[in-house]
Amino acid sequence: MKVMSMSESRANYAATLDSVVNDQEEVVITRPGGENVVMLPQREYESMRETLYLMASPVNRQRISRAIQQLDDGRGQVRELIDADEGDG
Repeated sequence: MKVMSMSESRANYAATLDSVVNDQEEVVITRPGGENVVMLPQREYESMRETLYLMASPVNRQRISRAIQQLDDGRGQVRELIDADEGDG
């Protein structure tokens, strides 16, 4: 994770944005006298929000944990995906 001051990020704003997106690495912007800010790609933010949503329910969290454990134990099943276009004809 990169860390830079607010002044440094402002002076290199376009390059900082490009770095966040291209390198998929968060940047912490430090602010004198204020709370720091984390800059991250939108898809990363959306992924984090989705994970938080899915894990908010204790029942769902347990179900996901059990499924992960089953996969880790080698009890997963490989399945063929059905092409949506194939079912129309």
